[in-house]
Parts: sequence; structure tokens; C-alpha cells
Amino acid sequence: MRRPFLTARWSNVCLLTYEAPDAWLGPHLPPGCELDRRDGMALASLVAFDFLDTRVWGVAWPGYRCFAEMNLRFYVRRDGRRGVVFVREIVPGRLVAWLARLIYNEPYVRAPLTSSIDESADKIRVIHSLDWRGRRFGVGVEARKPAYTPATDSFEHFLKEHQWGFGRARDGRAVRYEVTHPVWDAYSVEAFDLEFDWEAVYGRPWGELSAQEPCSVILAAGSEVAVYPREMLS
Repeated sequence: MRRPFLTARWSNVCLLTYEAPDAWLGPHLPPGCELDRRDGMALASLVAFDFLDTRVWGVAWPGYRCFAEMNLRFYVRRDGRRGVVFVREIVPGRLVAWLARLIYNEPYVRAPLTSSIDESADKIRVIHSLDWRGRRFGVGVEARKPAYTPATDSFEHFLKEHQWGFGRARDGRAVRYEVTHPVWDAYSVEAFDLEFDWEAVYGRPWGELSAQEPCSVILAAGSEVAVYPREMLS
């Protein structure tokens, strides 16, 4: 049996999704991948969540078991497999960012990032705060409990359920890695807040999203996940 490189619990996953022009995504598209469209749209999501009980090769590293992540990703297909490609991934720990760049060549950077959760019997509010080059940005989502399982043909399922990550090796070849988890339940989102300078964090042309509303806002409960070693693709 294969052994996962990383295991963790991904908790309270916020996804704010936007239509993204092909020209923005093309420079990040690994060889052999094509954009995975929904209703004719290419999509990109700002995703913020918590890593809990993180273990690398089964070992829990002191000081690196629990931390937040924020990333920008878009959706692709290759050889019949649906997956995601990352534009940039932000974590608060230098070691986490260094390992991800070293082993997966993923576009990780380090920046102060925190999260908080306020919940009651029937409500949950999740806030992620990012300190980026002297400025503070934030994502907040408020939703109603209990969580439910979106239908397999729903927009929510399309955005939150992906088994594969795709990227580019240092020699330019495409790579893939498998991410396994149960189907995620989602809460019914009632409100969201976004204070974010897209161009400052992700560069041009992403700044255009500052004037747009997301086409979808999801708060998924998350679950245990396993991330497997990467495979080189021809």
C-alpha cells in the first residue's frame, strides 16, 4: 500500500470563487492540462482553511501541527482526472513553505496568517486574517448549521471535490499528486466579508477581481486528508 507524504485535518474551508479569463490562467497551466470549465466558465478560487494535526511521513513536528493556509487555485483536467493548480499558497511557517517548494515545487510563500472561529448551536463564523507587507487583509464567512451534503451535480460539489493536484517540475515537466478525503459537507452561507487587495497579493492581472463579486461562496466543514508523493508525467 502507498504511504501518504502528509496527513492532516483540513477544517472550515472557505472558498470564494470567480470567473477567470483564460489569459490569466494560461501562464500557470502545466503541460498536458486543460482548463476544467463549468457552464463554459474557467474559474479560480481564493481558499482559506486550517491545517490541524499535521504529520509528515507520520511524524508530528513540534510547532507545525496546526496552522492556517490561504491559496489561489484554478481547475484543470488531464487524462480524465479533475484537479487543481495553484497560483500561490500562503502559510505562516517558513519550514512548511520551504518543504512544499523543495518536494513539490509548489508556489508557497510565508506570511503571517491567523484564523478564528465563532460558533453556536445554529451558526458558525470563520475569519482568516493575512498580514501582507505591512497591510492586513481578511476573509470572513458566516453560515447556518447544520452542515449538509451538496448533490454530486451541484456547483458546490464541482468546486470542493478534487482528487488531484497538478504542477510543474523544475525541468518543466508536469507533475501530479493525489489528495484523498471523504466528500465534504457544507454549511449554508448567509454572509461574507472580503477585505483584500488582489494585485498586492497575487499581482497583475488579478487586481481586476477587487471590483468583482464572487460567483460562489462556500464554507465546507473539511475532514481528514492524505496527500501522496508526486508523480512525474510525460
